[in-house]
Amino acid sequence: MSTLIETPPVKHKREVIDRAVIRFAGDSGDGMQITGSQFTNTVALYGNDIATFPDFPAEIRAPAGTLPGVSGYQLHFSSSDVYTPGDSVDVLIAMNPAALKMNVADLKANGILIVNSDAFTENDLRKAQSKTNPLEDHSLDKYRLFAVELERLTKIALEHLGIDAKSMSRSKNFFALGMCYWLYNRSMEPTVRWIDAKFKNKPLLVEANKLAMKAGYSYCEATEAFQISYEIPPAHLAPGFYRNLSGNQALALGFVTASQKSGLRLFQGSYPITPASDILHELSQYKDFGVMTFQAEDEIAAITSAIGAAYAGALAITTTSGPGMALKTEALGLAVAVEIPLVICDIQRGGPSTGLPTKTEQADLLQALFGRNSEAPIPIIAPATPSDCFWAAVEASRIAVKYMVPVIILSDGYLANGAEPWKIPNVDEIPAFPVKFATEANSPNGYLPYKRDPLTLARPWAVPGTPGLEHRVGGLEKQDVTGNINYEPLNHENMVRIRAAKVASVVQEIPDAVPAGDAEGDLLIVAWGSTHGAITAALKAQRAQGRKIGHVHLRYLNPLPANLGEVLQRYKTVLVPELNMGQLLWVLRAKYLVDAIGLNKIQGRPFKQVEVEQKIEEILGENSR
Repeated sequence: MSTLIETPPVKHKREVIDRAVIRFAGDSGDGMQITGSQFTNTVALYGNDIATFPDFPAEIRAPAGTLPGVSGYQLHFSSSDVYTPGDSVDVLIAMNPAALKMNVADLKANGILIVNSDAFTENDLRKAQSKTNPLEDHSLDKYRLFAVELERLTKIALEHLGIDAKSMSRSKNFFALGMCYWLYNRSMEPTVRWIDAKFKNKPLLVEANKLAMKAGYSYCEATEAFQISYEIPPAHLAPGFYRNLSGNQALALGFVTASQKSGLRLFQGSYPITPASDILHELSQYKDFGVMTFQAEDEIAAITSAIGAAYAGALAITTTSGPGMALKTEALGLAVAVEIPLVICDIQRGGPSTGLPTKTEQADLLQALFGRNSEAPIPIIAPATPSDCFWAAVEASRIAVKYMVPVIILSDGYLANGAEPWKIPNVDEIPAFPVKFATEANSPNGYLPYKRDPLTLARPWAVPGTPGLEHRVGGLEKQDVTGNINYEPLNHENMVRIRAAKVASVVQEIPDAVPAGDAEGDLLIVAWGSTHGAITAALKAQRAQGRKIGHVHLRYLNPLPANLGEVLQRYKTVLVPELNMGQLLWVLRAKYLVDAIGLNKIQGRPFKQVEVEQKIEEILGENSR
């Protein structure tokens, strides 16, 4: 990646730094997600490594200016490797008292605090449950406070356009964005192009947003309050083409790629649910690739439509979150019994029930492992980063069609909405896995739908309507090989064990666990999913202090890597960080009889690096340095 446009020369002092964390916070109607996304895209185009953390309000229409309605977007960008969105914030832009109150605790001492002083009226303070005005009570003295009249200054910049007061007020986020572009010496040109494309049918809005952004940039250039700006050089990323990618976008692209590599048409049957809905939105744009998306009336219809599509010979997926997984449970059992390929994406969120719809969690592991009646094991894959979601989608699709089995992908809200640079792979280097449907009877006596491949135990896949390959499907138990309905006790036990053995045989696809860091030592961190970034950063910091620590991040949660038990024995202590009450911890203790220790957080927020480091130091103390 390289700079698109040279940044304008500045008159103020410019300081070169390695990294920065910036957070935009305001009311849900203040455009914080747009502002953060545009700043992210600009620094990504410049060549910085990035990690983002969008934070949405859980209530759809919380009253404006109240604490439940605060929306935030955090970006960590650097000239070196980035693993997390950052533990604390260097710059906070707060559009109202509620946004300030909800976010100021994360701002570093002496950090830059830019607030929209126009929003600190008596009524605004009351809605934010503030008894005093923080701009006047010295509670912000430890920060570099810049109280800027964003609304008044935006109005002055736009008043000659003749647009209404509401439209002028809504452009104040672009004024703040222009200030941030000045602060970090970034060109406004990428955002100018985005505005031209986004509002091309509304020329007044195009002009208003451009002018507001340029006014914010000029304000910093002209005022004596801002005496220093910052420069973060590009990161040394591996050569190649990159794009900024969220986890949900990566899943969608992965499924389109899997469709092309398998030769199957892609079908998605889903019901909208936060934070999974974006996958449906994204895939609906790929009709030219033969993708068919179906927005069902409920979760049950969503998964059963996908089961029907799989039966008909499609690469079928369904997407949801925790409550939707609960509703899909019976149909998941049907997919297990019928033995057809299906990929279920569970984008986990805080629960139970409706819980925390916009917040992240990792509490669906046991549901994915055991949340069906009777014995119904399913392979489970968990991506570790937003871009890894692409590869998880391809791998889950490959396993599903190779083993004729449903596969669950466990992502979460943090991965779904977070973004990072993704090196676009050469599509020719992604192995194909073409599917061969049954076309003729596989025995002298006719078609046997449960005659299995000896290596994978997969049954043949016959598209309905193929002459001579008529067979029964449904949830009733089948007779081994023939597929006839059968209630015999020994046959049922045989079929249950065969289905379990088929899932267990997926272990031949799973690479051995190889710890990052030390191959043996005092502590092994075992984890899965979105905890990867915080653990990786903590591991590097602690090993730099001389500690002997390893890290195994499990991508395959069922079955587990064949050598995992042996790896666990190489370390004195095992630590399992999870955003739940200890679900993988429970599995590891039960399966390997290891006295592992849990680090558990259930707050709807990802781990911070410092939280993992504090636990490591608590376990190991000073002696292991």
